[in-house]
Amino acid sequence: MTTTSAPAGTDAPAAPPARRPAADGTARRARRTVDRWCLVPLVAAVLLLALPVREGSGGVPPADLASGVLVLCAVGRALALKARPLPAGAAAVVCLPVVGLAVATVTAADPAAALPGFVRYLQIFVLVPLAVCLLVREASGFRVAIGAFVLLALVQGAIGVHQYLTGTGASYRGEEIRAVGTFGPGDVMGMATVVAYGLLAVLPYALRTAPGAPVWLRPCALAATGVLFLALALSFSRGSWIATSAAVLVVVLLTGARRAARTLGTLVALGVVLVGGFGVGSALVSERLSSVTHVASAPDRSVNDRYTLWAAAGRVWREHPVTGVGLKGFPAHRDGHASIGLSSGSDTAGAGQQFRRQELLSPHNMYLLVLAEQGLIGFVALVGSWLAVLAGAVCALVRARSRGGPAVDCGLAAVGLMTWQTVDFLYADIGGPSTVLTAVVCGLAARWALSGAERPAAA
Repeated sequence: MTTTSAPAGTDAPAAPPARRPAADGTARRARRTVDRWCLVPLVAAVLLLALPVREGSGGVPPADLASGVLVLCAVGRALALKARPLPAGAAAVVCLPVVGLAVATVTAADPAAALPGFVRYLQIFVLVPLAVCLLVREASGFRVAIGAFVLLALVQGAIGVHQYLTGTGASYRGEEIRAVGTFGPGDVMGMATVVAYGLLAVLPYALRTAPGAPVWLRPCALAATGVLFLALALSFSRGSWIATSAAVLVVVLLTGARRAARTLGTLVALGVVLVGGFGVGSALVSERLSSVTHVASAPDRSVNDRYTLWAAAGRVWREHPVTGVGLKGFPAHRDGHASIGLSSGSDTAGAGQQFRRQELLSPHNMYLLVLAEQGLIGFVALVGSWLAVLAGAVCALVRARSRGGPAVDCGLAAVGLMTWQTVDFLYADIGGPSTVLTAVVCGLAARWALSGAERPAAA
């Protein structure tokens, strides 16, 4: 009797599975193509901040429009895939601020007046970060976003250095030398924020050679670090200096003790050469640095106003400790809780703008602003979300380093950017065109920290 039957799996019904790998490969390539095109609005939201800011122009800034397109792309991708886009825990952490925002809006004395604040906070701290988490799928996408940050910072930093050298910047101590980039004197923190982001984004590539990176990457990163360091110094922004120093220290320490010692020595030498050797703003920078240690004993007017606003925000919160006074409610309560030492506003001029008095509408401290307007409920939800993302990013970076992960550069950038943001919020709050970058930073940090097994892998 003949027993030459065909081996299992060679009969006709097995034919369709043989074609399935090719179909899966085609679908995978199509999905990657879609993912790459979805990064376009992310890059646009960053790079559109290189456009000059027109004072009093009104309307929605181009970068904010691009962030809206980014959110729509993320929603469309999630609906097309018909799958859970993020782990439940990750989504819960990113969406946690919604609780405080909703409570602060509903309990406000005028909910209609608080509604624009609700939309803005929702955009910056929930919608855009979620969109970034959904669309940045691999390390290649993460690095595209980092490259956009660095390119924007180099453009704004070069403009700022030119403003200092030619005396066309914002007014500072009677001279139009303050580097503000295209943001103008009405937003003196804009360029400093952008340059600090770019410095921390490029720093990991200056500290270490990424696996498989081209040989020219590290020298270019070192050169970019020097340029951005100079531009940040000429911004004369004490808060940005403090936040950048803290973030750089954290990033350097997370690269290893031996490399940290070499890097810190190099950074000190770089500062001595740029500021001391070439004399680039040395007297003004030294004076500004020394003022950091004198803010308690002999504060200047801007520092005195800040202390007064901080005290006013604390008094507002103590009167409404649980839910706050509602979003956008601090300006209405400011004068009733501030001392007579508060000036009527800050003077702005230079960089192509006439003298103008800018009203002080916020306490210039994000944590106090959240306490005053959202109370303890909003503070725990919003700040708890930030700290969870930062802690998760650090833990994920430590695990990636111990396993020799190929995307450590992404983790270093995420930790550095989020560290800068949490420290800078001690001296600043959201406001101005550069706020959209805060949303992107929160999204990149959350993508690295909370995405679990889907953390960006090697490109």
